[in-house]
Amino acid sequence: MVAVENLVKDYGDLRAVDGVSFRVKKGDILGFLGPNGAGKSTTMKMITGFLSPTSGTASVDGFDVRENPLEAKSRIGYLPESSPAYPEMTVVEFLSYVAETRGFRSKDDVHNRLSDVIVKCHLQSVQSQSIETLSKGYRQRVGVAQAILHDPPVLILDEPTDGLDPNQKHEVRKLIKAMSENKAIILSTHILEEVEAICNRIIVIDQGKVRVDETPDQFKARKPGSSIDEIFREITSSKAYA
Repeated sequence: MVAVENLVKDYGDLRAVDGVSFRVKKGDILGFLGPNGAGKSTTMKMITGFLSPTSGTASVDGFDVRENPLEAKSRIGYLPESSPAYPEMTVVEFLSYVAETRGFRSKDDVHNRLSDVIVKCHLQSVQSQSIETLSKGYRQRVGVAQAILHDPPVLILDEPTDGLDPNQKHEVRKLIKAMSENKAIILSTHILEEVEAICNRIIVIDQGKVRVDETPDQFKARKPGSSIDEIFREITSSKAYA
């Protein structure tokens, strides 16, 4: 569903992403890990078409993001970091706007899609509030709702549980896991227990390069008895990537 081929992104003399390659198939929940500034968000932005790569490319559901950007983007649900939205809109107004930009034109289609995601993301109690009045946790749920609204085959989620309380995190993780059967999902997170709870693959990116690409069991086998958090910190601090 997602094929990333030797992606490179330069900002002047700084190489933020350095030859990143990986593939994600339907049914995968890929945990994308790395320290701050490692290149995770930049890689996600190139896959989604928000940034143009310096070299290399990515394809989504068979469509190259450089050669067929509209077709590729139509197949992606993207939750950017910090979940941006129009603060003066109500939740329903914002999600209606997103539905229309995604090609839903009839009132019934828009209503049906909104009803579905509002329930899935537990937004019923705030659906008439303006986004600027919402807590960080509710704004994050609105971000998840807009990402899944058009039922895309690929989800790319940058810190999807950021700002949520433990119960809300559990609900979002449960939703992501339930959707994974028919989707390819990439999620960036700093919560390593989240990776262990829902991901079936781990990629560690550091200094713009993929350092680890394996299953959680393979990752934990690097140091039996240690937590994912301990192994991650050892890898990224010692640079012992082999």
